[in-house]
Amino acid sequence: MSRPRFTSRTTFFVAASAAVLLAAYLFWSFEPDVRALLERRMGDNPSPSVDTMISTIKLILLGIGGYLLVRALNFFFFALAFRLKRFDAPTLVRNIFTIIAFTIFFLVTFTILFPDVNVGALFTTSAIFGVILGLALQDTLGNFFAGISLQADRPFQVGDVITMGAQRHTGVVEEISWRAIKIRTFTNHVVLMANSTAAKEPIEVFPRDNLNARVVFFNTLYTDSPAKTIHVVREAVRETDNVSQKVTPVVRIRNLGDNGVDYEVKYWAEDYAKFNDTDALIRQRIWYAFRRAGLNFAYPTRTLYVERHSAAAVRDGKDGAIVERLAAVDLFAPLSVEETGMLAQAAVRHVFAPGEMVIRAGDPGSSMFVVHNGRVQVQVNDNGRPRTVATLNEGDFFGEMALFTGEPRTANVVAVEETEVLEIGHAAMKGVFANNPDLVESLSFIMAERRQGLTSQADPGAATANSKAGLLSSIKRFFGI
Repeated sequence: MSRPRFTSRTTFFVAASAAVLLAAYLFWSFEPDVRALLERRMGDNPSPSVDTMISTIKLILLGIGGYLLVRALNFFFFALAFRLKRFDAPTLVRNIFTIIAFTIFFLVTFTILFPDVNVGALFTTSAIFGVILGLALQDTLGNFFAGISLQADRPFQVGDVITMGAQRHTGVVEEISWRAIKIRTFTNHVVLMANSTAAKEPIEVFPRDNLNARVVFFNTLYTDSPAKTIHVVREAVRETDNVSQKVTPVVRIRNLGDNGVDYEVKYWAEDYAKFNDTDALIRQRIWYAFRRAGLNFAYPTRTLYVERHSAAAVRDGKDGAIVERLAAVDLFAPLSVEETGMLAQAAVRHVFAPGEMVIRAGDPGSSMFVVHNGRVQVQVNDNGRPRTVATLNEGDFFGEMALFTGEPRTANVVAVEETEVLEIGHAAMKGVFANNPDLVESLSFIMAERRQGLTSQADPGAATANSKAGLLSSIKRFFGI
């Protein structure tokens, strides 16, 4: 068990106590000599009398000694007894104990030393003086009783972070005295707020034993994927020091700004007093995570796009990737490279978030979709609830009946993850048929076989023939061929 260290304050207290005890011992030991000296110096009828002066000196010595005794009792009772029970008494309670104990000690000592003085009459005759004193100490008494109210309610404790006052000072509570609340701001400044003022002002409290949330803002370019951004930032923040592992950080889109997508990341701090350093560390982690993931911060820019279509653009770059994707679709197998390139140039790219609906059953449509990246689910209504009947991956297509015949959508298609689809519209397909009308028959046969595989009818051959004839007629009628 470690021994308590004696601080300079303790050393001064011990030295003062020793000096007072020595002075009291010497005075009581040489009281007759002191009395004789005063009588010789002051004459026969001194005013005040020698006895009064002797009693006054005794009262002063006993008062100082009593004050030191009360301080010692305060230390042993609160600092030792309460700490053994792991309970820290508020400063205001300790101050009240000191005042009451010293007042009782002073009254008892005064009564013993001056038995002829009626203490009750003294306080009764000084009522007017008390009123004047009370008015003079109005602010002090207001702070005192407001401090008692704060200690009774205990809205915050020493060590909590609070924001208070008209200037919205934020800092750590260091002391709650009978007069004021002392906080140390994060710029290492000390702010004293009077108890009476604090009782009237709104105070925001961040308890030290509580998980307090913080929000940090950042942004990205519009070309950066939200799903990827949210995942990257969440993983970067959850491993940051002082971020609680009990609650997963929340990353969400805050606004669609002028220059990019505005985000906010909400985390829960283990020690709120370190939130400035933690916020800075999170911003640093986001920067490095963006660097690794190829994400970009948004800043004011102006971009000029010049769109040019050429054969080279079709073969290379993004259009080349679209050509490869469409060429791999079974439905477009009869198309030549040039015809596939025509569809690629007219194809529109769409990106859907996880859980977002691509098409809805019953909606009109005149286009089809090819899954370029990601996955989608085909869902039908089953007694009022969606039931998944198929999952389509990259290279799969859906909605072709709306493109070729104009039929309404027959099912819901929902993105499973962030998904990019290529939409091929009626005008693009009509341009291909205008150059090669014979494609109608080939495509209608492929579509009939696909429908046969989906419906699983009993007579595949007959069904395919009937479907082919019906589809061919519907396609020609829809495209005006």
